Amino acid sequence: MEGPDGIGEAADFIRSRIGTRPRLVIVLGSGLGALAERAGDSVAVPYADIPHFPASTSPGHAGRLVSGRLAGAPVLFMQGRFHYYEGHSVGRIAFPVRTFRRLGIEYLIATNAAGGVNRDFAPGDLMLITDHINLCGQNPLVGPNDESIGVRFPDMSRAYDPLLREIAARAAAGLGIGLRTGVYAWFAGPSFETPAEIRMARVLGADAVGMSTVPEVIAAVHCGIKVLGISCITNMAAGILDQPITEEEVLAISERKRPVLASLVEKTVGAILAGAVKTS
Repeated sequence: MEGPDGIGEAADFIRSRIGTRPRLVIVLGSGLGALAERAGDSVAVPYADIPHFPASTSPGHAGRLVSGRLAGAPVLFMQGRFHYYEGHSVGRIAFPVRTFRRLGIEYLIATNAAGGVNRDFAPGDLMLITDHINLCGQNPLVGPNDESIGVRFPDMSRAYDPLLREIAARAAAGLGIGLRTGVYAWFAGPSFETPAEIRMARVLGADAVGMSTVPEVIAAVHCGIKVLGISCITNMAAGILDQPITEEEVLAISERKRPVLASLVEKTVGAILAGAVKTS
């Protein structure tokens, strides 16, 4: 039920539970789910209750959709996303994004925990994603195309909307938050990358690596949703430092940077939905 019928049923169910008409959804990465606690008048809907939604099994992902008000406007939060390494097809990963478009979502803010490839980065840095490299050989658009969702060959040259990045950069400057910019490379996981793979990613132009985000972004662009991507650099990638990489390190840095990222996201959401910068 990944096609239009399933999308409609899922959208109708969500609409009946949240009672609002949000224009923006925030996808919360590993360890960042508590950002949804900033929302007022919140309603939480477990993914398991939503028809045709996948299940989220990753640590640090609560597995529920939260509706609430942020910066004075109704928004949705995905407290936990779906990963290819969990066994989901990329079509299943795209399903929630297509459902959100049916709900009337216009903007998607994708956050993630990422490993730093750029040697100028440090754990705790925040990076605006300017572009991505798909190293998985998987694409959620493979198969018959539904023209009611999007065109057969969507342009990806501006996948991470430049004007949304401008809004986020202005918000960060106003808050005194330093922001990196760079390219995110998607690896399948769940094993962390090898030092050789990180050297390859650097040669290809990656500044950070991770195990998510790219399928959702492709699906969002395909169906006309504008995307902003923000990575929290939780560790330096394999081979850069002479130490192992652990899940505990990733979650600890995510938790430490959560208040900073929350402030940035809230101010950015307010500016986007107030129309501070025209994004059409």
